[in-house]
Amino acid sequence: MNKNKKIFVAAVAVVALIAILLGVWFVTRSAAAQGSKTITVEVVHKDGSEKEFTCRTDEAYLGPVLEAEGIAQGEEGPYGLFITVVDGERAVYEEDGAYWAVMQGGEFTPLGVDETPIQDGDAFSLVYTRA
Repeated sequence: MNKNKKIFVAAVAVVALIAILLGVWFVTRSAAAQGSKTITVEVVHKDGSEKEFTCRTDEAYLGPVLEAEGIAQGEEGPYGLFITVVDGERAVYEEDGAYWAVMQGGEFTPLGVDETPIQDGDAFSLVYTRA
């Protein structure tokens, strides 16, 4: 057997081994569990009272979780969901300069809720705020 033929046979064997290993992995891997991420959302109301929600989700972004769990509602705007109601309490900027601040780690999130990614264990706050 010449040298080129040995290299070819070895390459075919490596490719076959990789294919077998990938096949075994696809067959034996566990399916993603429903609600593979758990996040907490703290709501701070106008009167200072607080309420905490624990959410299990497969969503990638915060906005869909808030809507699906019934925590927040709002209007679609140019930057996604503009939150107007949280846990039944409405903030109307035009009336008294109030809005719902979205925070993570004590800081304002730099993106709208529809663009704020979530990871397992994240904690967010929705805080009634006056400008």
